[in-house]
Amino acid sequence: MADTTTTTPAATAPRGMTSNTSTGGVTGKTVIDDTVVSKVAGIAAREVNGVHSLGGGAARAIGALRDAIGQRDFGQGVKVEVGEKQVAADIVIVAEYPVSLQQVADGVRSSVARALEQIVGMEVAEVNVTVQDVFIPGDDDDKDDEKKEARVA
Repeated sequence: MADTTTTTPAATAPRGMTSNTSTGGVTGKTVIDDTVVSKVAGIAAREVNGVHSLGGGAARAIGALRDAIGQRDFGQGVKVEVGEKQVAADIVIVAEYPVSLQQVADGVRSSVARALEQIVGMEVAEVNVTVQDVFIPGDDDDKDDEKKEARVA
């Protein structure tokens, strides 16, 4: 968990530290759970053009079931390590065909790093991106058509 305590004003707080100083000068402790960090990274990764989905095959299957019942897992396909001042993320994606895989990975890395720095307020040590699959539009449609034809014939 990102667990920070500070007594410095927000404008001068070190990077990665969360200040709870208000106009009344009240200080305290802010704890950001790892699942929140994972969700922020997952949402940022999904916003990149060329990303079809996140996670490996089993994670996507479970994700499809969760989507069906209205409980989407925004942290799917994301693993984070959160230290006191830094965070590292591992993201598994399925890219859309025919995008440049390197450009999509760079876009994910940039988007996730920016979101973690701005929203979570921590320094990003690294963002590793694994392209695990490529989604080919219409590929699933062809299989369904073959099944329909096979039943009729």
